[in-house]
Amino acid sequence: MKAIGFKEHLPIEEKNSFIEFELPKPIARGHDLLVKVSAVSVNLVDVGVRKSGHGILKAPKIIGWDAVGTVESIGDKVSLFKKGDLVFYAGSFKRPGSDSQYQLVDERIVGHAPKNLTIAQTAAMPLTSLTAWEALFEQLEINPQDRNLNREHTILIINGAGGVGSIATQLAHWAGLKVIASASRPETIKWATEYGADQIVNHRKNLVQEVRKLGYHYVDYALELNDLDGHWNEMAELIKPSGRIASITENRRPINLSKLTQKRAKFAWEWMYTKSFYGTSDMTIQHQILDRVAQLLDRGIIKSTLNKALSPINVLNLKKAHQLVESNQMIGKVVIANKE
Repeated sequence: MKAIGFKEHLPIEEKNSFIEFELPKPIARGHDLLVKVSAVSVNLVDVGVRKSGHGILKAPKIIGWDAVGTVESIGDKVSLFKKGDLVFYAGSFKRPGSDSQYQLVDERIVGHAPKNLTIAQTAAMPLTSLTAWEALFEQLEINPQDRNLNREHTILIINGAGGVGSIATQLAHWAGLKVIASASRPETIKWATEYGADQIVNHRKNLVQEVRKLGYHYVDYALELNDLDGHWNEMAELIKPSGRIASITENRRPINLSKLTQKRAKFAWEWMYTKSFYGTSDMTIQHQILDRVAQLLDRGIIKSTLNKALSPINVLNLKKAHQLVESNQMIGKVVIANKE
């Protein structure tokens, strides 16, 4: 099979930042599905892994953590899918990625693809949906079914127009919360509003002042999706007593957790790969989340965050997609799809 990867951590403009090569088609065993990949999307994690590191790798590394495809064959322990099923998933951080013709993926982290979306629209969804769902409903401990209670609560989502933010605003709105999302440009403000934000604040200004101008002294929840270091003090000030904060971005300098002591507030990390990375006993929850997300998409309760589509899947288009994500100007998601 053909695959796209890299052996050197080069700037995306360099000729060999991505290379195409061939390797044997893998065989599905155990809980694995062999998926013929039809579409992929590019996330910040792709850029981070491609750029981070030194030296020349012995074998090309295949990345890519969003895919839609058709089940070609199944392992002997598979019970959730059958050959021919259209599926979507974000995959595992420890295994070869989606930028190849075929990929092995554990059925327990795979969902049945929505029926009413295009391949490209679907490919935009897995990683960000899993991240947003786990952050909101596992790490922040919001009950999406308790809408009457949630209507009394407010969440601040920092970077509301990004890939995860575009889903988090929709899911928080669906759960009944008052959603304050941050955005700084006219186009991102428009996008965040269309994707579920009730009110907007500018993260390039003082967020404490921005939120309090809206009439909220504290917020019940804060979800940080960009620049934890830059927003930590603001979140610590804005979070209510016994409130909860979650972050998907790492800090580059120590964060002062003692700022939460008097408020008895909780802080949690969200890393979507944790379940598959450690093979936790609850891995199948990701299958259940993706199936639930597919239902919400098919019912029109949430919508795809696809904003840019390229075709077909090749080195040139993968480079273009990485350049878009690296620009830090990307709204929503960029997808590369083969023709349907």
